[in-house]
Amino acid sequence: MKKIINPWLNLKELGYNCFGCAPENPYGLKMEFYEDGDDVVSFWTPDDNYQGWMKTLHGGIQATLLDETAGWLVTRKFQLSGMTTNLNIKYKKPVPTGQEVTLEIRARVKEVKRSFVFIEASISHNGEVYTTGEFTFYCFSKEISERDFYFTGCKVEGE
Repeated sequence: MKKIINPWLNLKELGYNCFGCAPENPYGLKMEFYEDGDDVVSFWTPDDNYQGWMKTLHGGIQATLLDETAGWLVTRKFQLSGMTTNLNIKYKKPVPTGQEVTLEIRARVKEVKRSFVFIEASISHNGEVYTTGEFTFYCFSKEISERDFYFTGCKVEGE
């Protein structure tokens, strides 16, 4: 498993402050990502500030975790920027919060049709799946990715 290098880390002055992955966003999730074969994975500890109900992770935060990981899958595997056009989340059981909980968020390409990537993703803890999602991402062209999203490629450590 290799850590994915965030290509936007030095672009705060241009407006980079992503709720999901910007490390300097004081309200954000500060997610980091890893390439694990065909998958992109993130490990995240849900502290109690992200509760919906007592000691339970808010469903919107779960959707964000899945969506962000799916987006990084597109960024790494296709070397393009994109956007979610559809998502379908299934909440199977309540996700616990607390410092002793480390969630694994995993995304994988299911299918590609022209500029659309179909992705399946999950949130698990200790091998048990709590939440799943299916996503459709539209991939922008290389020119739009570079011009509008300042994206010039996504590497892993050691690459």
